[in-house]
Amino acid sequence: MMAGKREYFGTDGIRGKVGSRVINAEFALRLGYAAGVVLTADHREGGRPIVLIGKDTRISGYMLESALEAGLSAAGIDVLLAGPLPTPAIAYLTRALRLAAGIVISASHNPYYDNGIKFFSSTGMKLPDEVELRVEAALGEPVGCVSSEKLGRAKRLNDAAGRYIEFCKSGFPSDLDLSGLKIVVDAAHGAAYHIAPSVFEELGATVTCIGCAPNGLNINDGVGATHLDALADAVVAQKADLGIALDGDADRLLMVDASGRRYNGDELLYVIVADRLRQGPVAGVAGTHMTNLAFERRMHELGIPFGRAEVGDRYVLAMLQNRGWLYGGESSGHLICLDRHTTGDGIVAALQILAAMQRQGRALPELLDGLHLLPQKLVNVPLEPGLNWRSHEGLARARQEVEQRLNGKGRVLIRASGTEPKLRLMVEAVDEAVVDVCLDALSASLR
Repeated sequence: MMAGKREYFGTDGIRGKVGSRVINAEFALRLGYAAGVVLTADHREGGRPIVLIGKDTRISGYMLESALEAGLSAAGIDVLLAGPLPTPAIAYLTRALRLAAGIVISASHNPYYDNGIKFFSSTGMKLPDEVELRVEAALGEPVGCVSSEKLGRAKRLNDAAGRYIEFCKSGFPSDLDLSGLKIVVDAAHGAAYHIAPSVFEELGATVTCIGCAPNGLNINDGVGATHLDALADAVVAQKADLGIALDGDADRLLMVDASGRRYNGDELLYVIVADRLRQGPVAGVAGTHMTNLAFERRMHELGIPFGRAEVGDRYVLAMLQNRGWLYGGESSGHLICLDRHTTGDGIVAALQILAAMQRQGRALPELLDGLHLLPQKLVNVPLEPGLNWRSHEGLARARQEVEQRLNGKGRVLIRASGTEPKLRLMVEAVDEAVVDVCLDALSASLR
């Protein structure tokens, strides 16, 4: 019987603190077996289902990888092990190798003591909701084991990194290169540490690295897309042209220019869309409720339909698929170009921006002509266990007062994180000082 309510899967798979009730060896084994049962039931006749497992650089990845492998094998699934590899690489390889599914062990931008498990379908897309619910239902059943002759086998996919590097490069125009560009790459001590530098170097750039020395405990620690200070300092100190920041699983991208100025996901998505518009019509662009109001207004000025999805790249992707659009993203740096990949990919997105710069012969700041973002700030407030923020009288009163102050010239967004026990408070207004005052008022109401 299929469950109707999610207990384990969130907006980006299953995630939590290592050692919690879901991120531990016993649960990972059960999850592997449950997924194996569902995948076996869906598998077409002929051959055994094969699942690819990749991970980022967290020390807990070894434990979870082994447990998932055991559960899948017990269900009769063959396993390919890719080792540390970006999330979008697993999506690509799952599709390219015609596998039954791909599994990524990663907590993305979270600290090392968190981890997560997410799935891709055979098409390289996030696993459909209906399949996730069936896996959840199967988790309620005891772990079994097929007969010995039907047990799954496991082997390592030794050329996984090289395959993905070539895929990334294939999305860059063949008549362009990156010669003459000096780039600093920050891989957040994460899954792209051995991938991203090679991609940009092989296209002709001079590359230096930070955040490319993982030790199992330093992923996202003061580096990467969630901590841009280190990259900005390195770009300025090295007199580089550009800095590229990825997060722990490399599905997120932010950038820094030669002056140390930072560019968020809205700005980078604009560069991609505006460049595509120079080449032909753009059917539409998807953002989220966090997307800056100035971006929406600029899309309308350019005659491009724009839609806001729920926060989370899976919802952006769903909107793109439903409306037949190709481009979408989040302010945080998840950028989706469906004419290049089936999922958000930090390296692929960076190459689209670099291609726009090279094609037009313009620096990154010049490609933002016409887009002037409104001041927008986000704060994260720890969410106490059991606190119902939706019915919190103090927060509701503060929100009403803030919206009256903004008087239609700004926005307020309050939402619970889908990956952490935090409440995210966002305020956007014409005046940055007003943004600060409003955020303080909202935060204070929860103390």
